[in-house]
Formats: sequence, structure tokens, C-alpha cells
Amino acid sequence: MPGGANGFLGACRRGGARGLLAAGLLGLTLAGCASGGNMLDKLMGGVKDAIAPSPDKPDQVEPISKLYNDALASLKAGEYRSAAKKFAKVERQYPYSRWASKAILMQAYAQYMRNDYDKAIAAAKKFLTLHPGHKDAPYAHYLVALSLYEQISDVKHDPTVAKKAREALQLVANRYPETRYAADAQRKLKAVQDYLAGKEMEVGRYYLKRGNHLAAINRFKKVITDYQTTAHVPEALYRLVEAYLALGIRSEAQTAAAVLGHNFPGSPWYKDAYRLLTGQGLSPAENTGSWISRAFRKLIPG
Repeated sequence: MPGGANGFLGACRRGGARGLLAAGLLGLTLAGCASGGNMLDKLMGGVKDAIAPSPDKPDQVEPISKLYNDALASLKAGEYRSAAKKFAKVERQYPYSRWASKAILMQAYAQYMRNDYDKAIAAAKKFLTLHPGHKDAPYAHYLVALSLYEQISDVKHDPTVAKKAREALQLVANRYPETRYAADAQRKLKAVQDYLAGKEMEVGRYYLKRGNHLAAINRFKKVITDYQTTAHVPEALYRLVEAYLALGIRSEAQTAAAVLGHNFPGSPWYKDAYRLLTGQGLSPAENTGSWISRAFRKLIPG
């Protein structure tokens, strides 16, 4: 089965986000919701009036009421593969009904629940291509974002998926700020930013250990300029002290330590940076013309 739940964010993926998706399905049922019961129980409405089948094959299709309710029953039972196939059948046999578009989103949700993220994304994007201005477009975008987000692994893997997830989550947060999905997208954006910063740190440390100080500096610089709200910044500043001292660029090393001490005075990374400098007869001293100082003045105004 594609995907999985063992990536960098652990169990938090299957809690609120999945409940939020289930809640969004209430608008995709064919009849009024039943009272009481859990979220999927409320999806088990049923079709009151059958819709005419596709005119090109009038005798070769089942009533939409049976097709759709069978699909919902499979969904409720956790038979997500079967549910996806049944919703695809609804779409295929009743392409001119208003429920065809809803069946596409139901397919996307079913594929997501079985962790087949590629198929979930494909179905959600198909819906968005066919109905870009639909009232359920925020739901489809959120489902795409979650499907990408849940594929993020640890920092040793390629960050391409994380960058795509960041873009998709940012779209939800920016385009649909008043929806129920925006706040969750913002929370997940913070986690993705921290992941991407961690990736830069991991690569930077690799270069530093091998004496490629310029390449290491470029990685730590990216953390400071692009991921300054993450928890990786204190270490990035300390690593800059290390790298600049190794290159003999004392002013930048002193500036990195001074900025570290000013913004994170209680950090153990500052204590290490201070010891490193004083061990060479230096002390933290900020050069306000340094890119390090400019970055912090721009992103963390004093």
C-alpha cells in the first residue's frame, strides 16, 4: 500500500486532519444526514430520488441510489479500495448528474484513507480541473495538501515532497483563510518549515565535517534567511561561527556569535560559540554591515 503513517509527523496526521476531512464529506451526501452517531454514520443518508442514467447506455446501469449508497456503505465499513471503485462507477455511469463531481471527491477521500496518496491527489486535481470554482474546491485543495504532507519522511530523504506540501498548504491558507481548513494548514506549514530547515542543517553539517566550509555556510545561511522562525536558527548561527573561524573570517564569526547571544542569550549554542571565540582570544562583536545582521534586522525587527 502506498504511503504510510510512519513519517516525520507521526500520529498527529490521523487525528484532527482526518476528522476535518470526514466533516467535509457531509456536503457530499445524497440526502439529509441522520441524527446522532459518528461522523461516517451521518454520511449514510441515502438517495430519495433516482437520477436518470447516462443516455448512451440506459439499460446497462444500476440506479444511482444503489450505486451511491453501496459506495457509502463500503466507506463506512472502512473498505476504502472498494468504496473508491464504486464511486468511480457512479461517475462513469452518471457523468451528466450533479453527483458525478461529488463522486470524484469521494474517490479522492477513499484513496487518501487507504494511504494511496497519488490516486487521492489525482482525483482531487481532476475535480479541481473540472470545477475550479466549485464550493468544495477548498476541500479538494486541502486533500491534495494533506496527501503531500503525509508523505514527508525524515531529513535524510529528498525534500521535494515537503516543498510541494508547503506550496499546497500555503495555497489553502492564503486562498481560503475563512475556511475550516486554513488554521490546520497554517499549523502544518510550521512543521514543514521546521522539516526543511532540518534538511538544510543536516546537509550543512555534512559539508562542515568534510571541510567544505563555503558550501556549509551557504546551507546555514539559508536556514537563517528562509527559516528564521524555526528552532534550528541557534545552531545555524553557531555553525557559522565554526565555519567562519575555520576560514579565518573572524569578523563574521564574531557577528554570528553576537547575533546568537542577542537573540538567544540562554541557548547552549551561544555558550559553545562564546567558548569557541574566547579560546582564540576573540569575543562576540557585531558588524552591522554583515549579511547576518541585515537578515535579523529585516526578519526580526528590534
